[in-house]
Amino acid sequence: MSKILFVVTGVDHWTLADDSRHPTGFWAEEAVAPYEAFKAAGHEIVVATPGGVVPTVDRASLAPEFNGGQEGADRVATALASITELQQPVKLEDVRLDDYDAVFYPGGHGPMEDLSVDATSGRLLIDTLDSGKPLGVVCHGPAALLAAVRAGGENAFAGYRVAAFTNAEETQSGFADKAKWLLETRLVEAGVDVRVSEPWAPHVVVDRNLVTGQNPASAAPVATELLKKLA
Repeated sequence: MSKILFVVTGVDHWTLADDSRHPTGFWAEEAVAPYEAFKAAGHEIVVATPGGVVPTVDRASLAPEFNGGQEGADRVATALASITELQQPVKLEDVRLDDYDAVFYPGGHGPMEDLSVDATSGRLLIDTLDSGKPLGVVCHGPAALLAAVRAGGENAFAGYRVAAFTNAEETQSGFADKAKWLLETRLVEAGVDVRVSEPWAPHVVVDRNLVTGQNPASAAPVATELLKKLA
């Protein structure tokens, strides 16, 4: 059995370009699908958030239209409610990487607000990358990669092939013209090799110990690839 750390956003909003606050948090499917896959394989999950706050789910991610209908929405809501680890997070600041076998970051717009500038998360990402331990990041989760800056000023993920929520998807979701910045653009500016695929379709990129997914539909496939690395 392995011990997997889920690093989850601690905010309940995303500040837009006009300084208004869009309610958000983590995206349900991106936590539920990997959680279920890891638990089914017999692994232990620990959730960490900045400050140890109980994370907020993006209410939109529980809507029928994002879960294949009402039945799917009900299933995700029920599954989410059963994840007791989300109600008992540890402080990200207290995390010791040596205690874990793999690290996973779900998305939602929340990471755009906090994890993108969180130095503690950035150091954890650098240490995980350098350790060779499996590291999974999905959808808007790669915003956290922006804080992974080495002492010399370069991004630790520069040159890595990565999948992340694309500008096209942000445009189709209605936020591209409202956001202060776009994830795909900022990652490219940091030197990350973003591999773009069809909007909303599952797309996973594996580069060394890093496994990334483009969107919510990629969460389960990312978990599958991480499990291969833990085998």
